[in-house]
Order: sequence, then C-alpha cells, then structure tokens
Amino acid sequence: MKQKSHILPVIILSQFASTSTWFAGNAIIESLTKQLDFGPDIVSYVISSVQLGFIIGTLLFGVLMIADRFSPSKIFMLCALLASLSNLALIYPQLQESTLLMARFSTGFFLAGIYPVGMKIAADYYKKGLGKALGYLVGALVLGTAFPFLIKGTPWANDAENVILLTSGITALGGLILFLLVPNGPHRIASSNLKLGAGPKLFKNFVFRKAAFGYFGHMWELYAFWAFTPIAIQWFALKSNSDISVSLWSGIVIALGGLSCAFGGILSHRIGSKKVALIALISSGLLCLISPLLFSLPVYLFLTGWCLWGIAVTADSPQFSNLVASAVAPELKGTALTLVNCFGFIITIISIQLLGSLQSIIPITLLFIPLAIGPVLGVYYLLAKKNN
Repeated sequence: MKQKSHILPVIILSQFASTSTWFAGNAIIESLTKQLDFGPDIVSYVISSVQLGFIIGTLLFGVLMIADRFSPSKIFMLCALLASLSNLALIYPQLQESTLLMARFSTGFFLAGIYPVGMKIAADYYKKGLGKALGYLVGALVLGTAFPFLIKGTPWANDAENVILLTSGITALGGLILFLLVPNGPHRIASSNLKLGAGPKLFKNFVFRKAAFGYFGHMWELYAFWAFTPIAIQWFALKSNSDISVSLWSGIVIALGGLSCAFGGILSHRIGSKKVALIALISSGLLCLISPLLFSLPVYLFLTGWCLWGIAVTADSPQFSNLVASAVAPELKGTALTLVNCFGFIITIISIQLLGSLQSIIPITLLFIPLAIGPVLGVYYLLAKKNN
C-alpha cells in the first residue's frame, strides 16, 4: 500500500512542536528566578523535575502497555494538551517553588505520551525504512533541545510569558494536528490484554537486549555531554580570553546533532542501522578520550571539534530506536520503545550527577573522559554474539 506523503512531515512537525515544552522551563528559568526571587539552586531542581516526570511517566506507560493497547494518535493528542496546560502553570501569577516543580514534573510525565509514542506511530507506518523515518523524527527533537540556547540572547528569553504561551500553543496544536491527520498506522497490531510481565520478558530477547544496552551506552554520554557543553565553552572562553557566545555555540553544537540524526537515517537506508550506530558510537567515544586535547587547541579548532562531537553523539539515537522496534513483535513496539526510553533517562541522571561531582575534583579538561564508558559498552553490546 502506497504511503500518504503527508504522514511523516506531520509526525515530525507534531513531535517537534509537542516536545517544545520540555525545554521551555530552561529558557525562562533565569527570568523566573529574578522575578519571583527564587534561590539559584532552583535551576537544577527544575531540570531534574522534568527528567523525573518523564522517567515515571515512561515507566507507567510501559508497564501498562498504554501505546500498544490504545490508539497512539489519541494518546499523543491527550498528552500534548495536558503537557500544554502543565506548561501554562509557569505563568501563574502566584507561582511558588512547589508549584513550579510540580508543573515541570507533570510536563515531563505527559511527555512520556509524546516522544516515545511519536516513535511508535512512525513504526506503525514505516515497516521498511523506519531508521530513515526515525532519523528525521529524533532530529526534530534534537533541534528542539537547541531551541532555548538559541533564543537565550533574544528579547524572547527575557519575557517568560511569551515563551510559555508560544510553546504551550504549538504543543497543543501539534497534538491536534497529528490526531486529525495521522490515523492508526497500517502496521499497527493492538494488544487486547494487559500483560504486566511483558517488560521483563522483552529483555530475554537477545536481539532486543543488544539494542537496548547499546542505547543505554549512548544515553550515558548524550545528556551529560549536552549538560556540560555550555560549561566547557564558558571555561574555554575565559581561558583563551575569547569573545565567544556561550549560548549561541551551545545551541549550534546541539542543533548540529539534529542534522546528523536526519543524515544518519538516510545513511541507514544504505548500510543499515547497526553500522550507523557503531560508527557514531566509535566516533563520539574517541572524542571523549581525546577531549583534553581539544581544550589546548586554538578557539576555532576547539569549536570545530566540539561541533563534530555534537554531530557524532546523536546520530545513533534514532538508529537504536529502530533496532529496538525491529526486535519485538508489532503489538509490543510501543511498550519496548517506552521502557527503553525510561531506563535510558535514568542513566542520564547518573552520568550527569557523576560529572557534577567530578567537576569540583578534577580539571575540566579531564571531565569528559568518563563519558567514554557509554560508547565502549554500547559498541560491546552491539557486537556481542549470542553464544557469549
């Protein structure tokens, strides 16, 4: 059956729009802190609240097999509307710290019905060429990650209400558009019954386990790299006495990852998702190990190296999702993608906290070396043989 040409663009645009609330709090937190006299420590709590909400949401959605038992387009729309409302709470006139953290937690929780469910919808449409489709899909999400950094120096970043109204509006719109234009996919097979043991059984599948643990290695590096990139650029700017825009270059580094996701998806059509993932893991792992040398380079070579790292660190993400989805039965794809996302984000918190602790102990020039643990383990599991 010939695929309707609007399906993938609508999924991509809806995914991008509906995940914009994920990073909206990051873009305005400094403004909120000044306006409402919150302490500086609120910044880390705001970021952690979204991550924690997403982890609990994906765990619950995965265990209850929500995306496999119910129409994923309806779930996407409902969660987009609820995430939009949660985001709007940030401009409540009597906003308190507890309300702020709860709003960010609930936003993260409902994002569990957007990001992995969006990938599930793509898997229901693209039995062949899923790696390419997910490359565009995850690429759009990565560009959304870069959004707060890119706008930080504009007047938008100083007006919290405009940012929240914009992101809440496009989130709701994205959910509605997907629901109206993207019905259940032709390859969707719904699970009629709740199977609470489905999650643990997935990890008994050797092919699924390889893909999942490869993805976990990727996630160990990815979010810690993103979180500490502004710190690395700031340190280099001070050391070299360079007039570098930290926000702009951090945004560029992350945004390039969105383009590499799309390119990796196209490449996977020719050489396969596994090879694309291996190339990306090996490349980013090597950059982890040689990162101390990057800090000794001239400014433009340093920024070039960091941009190349931003390209390598994300290119494997959609390909791991393709490998995960391809390793399980159609009626379990949503559950598999959701649970793998859940455990992957738990790992990101561990690696971010590790680098945060090491930051006061070792020089920043050595700080990124421990991130190589992830790519090394990822390559190991991708190459593992069943008799090992």
